[in-house]
Amino acid sequence: MKHFSLDSDLTRNYINGTIPPRLGQLPKLKILSLIVNRLTGPIPPEIGNITTLEELVLEDNLLGGSLPPDLGNLTSLRRLVLSSNNFTGTLPDTFGNLKSLNDFRIDGSELSGKIPEFIGNWINITRLDLQGTSMEGPIPSNISQLTSLESLRISDLSGSSSTLPNLQAMTKLSNLDLSINRLTGNISIFKNLESKTVFLSNNLLTGEVPPWALTKRKQADLSYNNFSNVTRPTSGGCQEQQKNLTDEWCFTKGLPCKQNPEHRSLFINCGGGSVAFNDRTYAEDSTGGGPVSFLFFQGGWGYSSTGIYLENKTAQFLAKNDFNLSVKDVYETARLAPQSLKYYALCLAKGKYKVQLHFAEIMYSNDQTYRSLGRRIFDISIQGITLRKNFNIAERAGGVGIGITEVFDNIIVNGSTLEIHLYWAGKGTTFVPDRGVHGPLISAITVTPYLKKGGLSAGAVIGIVAASCVLAALFLLLLRTKGYLGGKDLENKGMISALQHPHLVKLYGCCIEGNQLLLVYEYLENNSLARALFGPEEHQLQLNWQTRKKILLGIAKGLSYLHEESRLKIVLLDTDLNAKISDFGLAKLDEEENTHISTRIAGTIGYMAPEYAMRGYLTDKADVYSFGVVALEVVSGKSNTNYRPKEDFVYLLDWAYVLHERNNLLELVDPRLGSSYSKEEAMKMLHLALLCTNQSPSLRPLMSSVVRMLEGNIPVKAPIINHGSTDQEARFKAFQLLSQDSQTQASTSSQISEVQRSRSRDGPWIDSSFSLQIQILQNISDKLNINNWATIDRTSCNMAEWRNKTDHKTQSTVHCNCTFENGSVCHVTIIRVKGFNLNGVLPEELGDLPELLEMQND
Repeated sequence: MKHFSLDSDLTRNYINGTIPPRLGQLPKLKILSLIVNRLTGPIPPEIGNITTLEELVLEDNLLGGSLPPDLGNLTSLRRLVLSSNNFTGTLPDTFGNLKSLNDFRIDGSELSGKIPEFIGNWINITRLDLQGTSMEGPIPSNISQLTSLESLRISDLSGSSSTLPNLQAMTKLSNLDLSINRLTGNISIFKNLESKTVFLSNNLLTGEVPPWALTKRKQADLSYNNFSNVTRPTSGGCQEQQKNLTDEWCFTKGLPCKQNPEHRSLFINCGGGSVAFNDRTYAEDSTGGGPVSFLFFQGGWGYSSTGIYLENKTAQFLAKNDFNLSVKDVYETARLAPQSLKYYALCLAKGKYKVQLHFAEIMYSNDQTYRSLGRRIFDISIQGITLRKNFNIAERAGGVGIGITEVFDNIIVNGSTLEIHLYWAGKGTTFVPDRGVHGPLISAITVTPYLKKGGLSAGAVIGIVAASCVLAALFLLLLRTKGYLGGKDLENKGMISALQHPHLVKLYGCCIEGNQLLLVYEYLENNSLARALFGPEEHQLQLNWQTRKKILLGIAKGLSYLHEESRLKIVLLDTDLNAKISDFGLAKLDEEENTHISTRIAGTIGYMAPEYAMRGYLTDKADVYSFGVVALEVVSGKSNTNYRPKEDFVYLLDWAYVLHERNNLLELVDPRLGSSYSKEEAMKMLHLALLCTNQSPSLRPLMSSVVRMLEGNIPVKAPIINHGSTDQEARFKAFQLLSQDSQTQASTSSQISEVQRSRSRDGPWIDSSFSLQIQILQNISDKLNINNWATIDRTSCNMAEWRNKTDHKTQSTVHCNCTFENGSVCHVTIIRVKGFNLNGVLPEELGDLPELLEMQND
């Protein structure tokens, strides 16, 4: 009995869940490709059983864990592309067996350890990418044996300096990037390096720049090394023939400030035209850029851009709002670069400056499609010091199309140049919204003199602090007079003032006059979250779903950084609706090694954890409980203490328990949101709220875990109600973590065999084995939520299809082959659902197609 082959294309969807181990039962599979989805969990070791596999491509997902050594059994493997995932550990030694590899990529993972010597076994490899990992040097010397290499990208290695490997024999090399590796040596010894792009910046290379690096047909970035005898360009500029040797032939010559430094501010609209913003005029920055660019302009500024989009020659260096996101002003456009983007403020007067970098993610969509799955991750450095590592605009803002400002105070300019560096270290996605698109993005830059806020006397506070700050100080003074704020509280706040975090309210200073204590906090324009949600109607804010997600993530990050009771009145909102925690009086900083603090009951009814309210027993898990209540209020728009839907229910959390039992939790979602929210995300948020309000502190997640759940790095498991207890505290003890579903789907393989033995001979389309395959396809479509597609069109065996019911556009998604058994038996041979934005789980029923040949999605 002959079986069938299958080509299954699942690229660019919204598929979640894990990779089913049952796929390891497909002994003839050649291609497994699942690019750009939301798959989580580890790679099943069973995949190593598919010894026929030639391509394993899992790029741009959320997979994690260690790489299974079993993959070393795949000796026929030609492509192993695992970039943009969360893998940890080291490269297994068994990977040395993969001698047929011609494409290996592991960019943007957390893999560590030294680069293994066994990569010298991969003599057929043409592309090797090891950017943005946690691996260490040196680069093995036997890499020189890989003479078939066409693209070599290894950057950001940790560890001590090492020697530049010998690349002389790599005559086919066209793209070379060995940036930021602390490499030493002299590149002039490579007489005929053929690579068209050469990126060797930020190393320790010495000697003269060889003639081959200066030819017109080369794109080279050799900046920030120790080269000697570099000739200044005859054109007088700092870029010539697509070269960037910025520090060597420009800064050493005093670029380009020929007069006394006089500028004290700078405003740039990155990627756009001149625009008025915040009562200032921002300069135009709309030049096209390129793979290697260095340009400077009148007004005392310039920029350099480095990098290429390897798989997309049409990618642009300017971004615009292609998804009609609700952004305006400087956030409508942006400049981006594949790898490195540096802005230079020139001719600045010596002194201290405040640097504000404005960002909005405008290249990803705000929906549940693959175009929303992009993760842009890069580092931010100012004056050579990394101030933000793995910065993610959308994560920081709480969604796409939301403008945010990163503020950096007290930036010192000793010479006359301020350098702002945005750098892509290989992390994040590279396939969204288009193939090969990645790298830093920025909307605008503001540089102004820095005005010191700390160390103010009482008189200075009165003379300088804004009226809002004075009101806050007077309020605290009133608390002190009434006996609500003691010396110990102020001492704790003094410690807090030394801490800096984006989601903690800044404490600018204090004043002590006799027994009167005065504190001055930063002013936050949007007041408290409580007022924004359920204050007087004239003070309520229209908080959309993305903003609510951003607020909850901000609260979680603040609490993760500093344990504190969470309630809406202590959460304040700044201009960009970022959440900031404003009170530090309950859990405080953990005292020495104490595992809990027994203290006076000083919380707010409705937000206090039961173990604290009933027994005075306080741990950091009390903050988790309070956060759960706040999360419930943010999603529902209702107050936990004031909302009573019926007399039988005491408070909002009580009602949530009931709705959970009725499988109707979404009834809690704030009706003001209408349909403009994700039901999946709302359910996840409500489940998280119930997990956090578990009666048992030990069963509540850590705040660090809550942050990871909100960021989508780990799943949120739904709680279940325990009906076995009749105790009065049963409502507190009712939640348990939902265990993994232990039921497994019975394999239909035996059914297939049985039906095939009794198959009909009356014609291909009434063959019962094919009917069973139709049932398997129906199960697959159910798992993938293909709700808007018709069943297979059986009118044509050569092109049976699913058809879109909405626009009736034919999609070549299912093919069959009726040549089996002399034309009497038909088998499905191809499944393609590329870019259909499916949001189900990856079906394990694919493993019930025993002769699967291809699952391809690129």
